[in-house]
Amino acid sequence: MPNKAADLELAAVTKAYGETVAVDRVSLKIPAGTYCCLLGPSGCGKSSTLRMIAGHEFISDGDVVIGESVVNDLPPAKRGTAMMFQNYALFPHLSVRENVAFSLKMAGVDKAERLSRADEMLDLVDMAKYGDRLPAQLSGGQQQRVALARALVTNPTVLLLDEPLSALDPFLRVRMRAELKRYQREFGISFIHVTHSQEEAMALADMVVVMNDGRIEQVGSPREVFNEPRTVFVAKFMGGHNVVPDGGKSYAVRADRIRLAREANENVKGETAEVTDVEYQGMTVHVALKRGDGTELLATLSESDFDRAPVAVGDRVVVHWQPTDRHELAA
Repeated sequence: MPNKAADLELAAVTKAYGETVAVDRVSLKIPAGTYCCLLGPSGCGKSSTLRMIAGHEFISDGDVVIGESVVNDLPPAKRGTAMMFQNYALFPHLSVRENVAFSLKMAGVDKAERLSRADEMLDLVDMAKYGDRLPAQLSGGQQQRVALARALVTNPTVLLLDEPLSALDPFLRVRMRAELKRYQREFGISFIHVTHSQEEAMALADMVVVMNDGRIEQVGSPREVFNEPRTVFVAKFMGGHNVVPDGGKSYAVRADRIRLAREANENVKGETAEVTDVEYQGMTVHVALKRGDGTELLATLSESDFDRAPVAVGDRVVVHWQPTDRHELAA
């Protein structure tokens, strides 16, 4: 069974490459047994943060604390962490079983025991019957399961995952998301998962950490981060929100809360906008709009709502929403 789960804390962790600061005094507490997603665009510092936790990057300043121990100076193998890489990094000349057992071999575990533990792990991820195959003889989803077994065989207290689903096709990605979540629950340890996909983070995480320009913009549950974005950046990055300027400030309105009407009346008060695009998405229809002041808006309508009052590019409509659907944003 895995090691006892441990809390992870980053205390003002900084990573600088010469004059360039990639991670800027990031502080974060991740309780034991949490599925945490570090989410943000390319270059925001999320992968550098993960690699500093793993010990694959030198920490310029601050501390990484796992359980009771500051691990800054410990090599990766001594931290109680395991890393699952984006490209899976399986050894092409070793069998699946030997790949999973490799880290135990490096740790000096005798052959019979390490192969036995490798088989246990392969059984856990439903890959036992492929133990004698080479990685090239596996599909992408199978390779991912082997990489996961190899990471978990060391009994880590924290598993680190660097964009583990990005190489998979969309259908398999959804299936593997469910599997990762199940393994995290079964093992009871923290998974810290780097992704640039909002959908992936919301599907998997107990805790979402939105990063931008080397700093944390917001931490919360998926629902908190989506429904209550703190900043303009979070509202725009999470998607599904309109950022509306208002006298030098901004507020957000969810796209699915925006309503369209042919004309204003005592029940419908709003501004006129022109329809600039209509995009059919199956269960929903996305209607892009532009107000007279240049503000671009997006309305996400159910197919049935759209069919009751269809609009076309070039139509002028009144755009309105309930006062309670306005969410204030920090500067």
